[in-house]
Amino acid sequence: MREPEDKRGAGGDGGEIEAVVLRQALVLHPAQASVDELILEIASDPLDFAQRDAIERAVRDLARSGLLHRNGDFVFPTRAALRFDELLE
Repeated sequence: MREPEDKRGAGGDGGEIEAVVLRQALVLHPAQASVDELILEIASDPLDFAQRDAIERAVRDLARSGLLHRNGDFVFPTRAALRFDELLE
């Protein structure tokens, strides 16, 4: 799997943040990551409400679009996301 190009703070637009969240979930696969772990990995200031909220919204939107599965507080990429990642390699 590809490593995320950068771990910028979660201050960009929603699509940018979704891409960073999905890339991180793909890198961590097959392990499931908690949303808090994703926040710690991605946010430049994990205690900043706006950054935490942006990442939580990205997780929600990725799950709604079928790219992440949620298992309680844990997330992992769907088969569709994994296959797309394989095609890009």
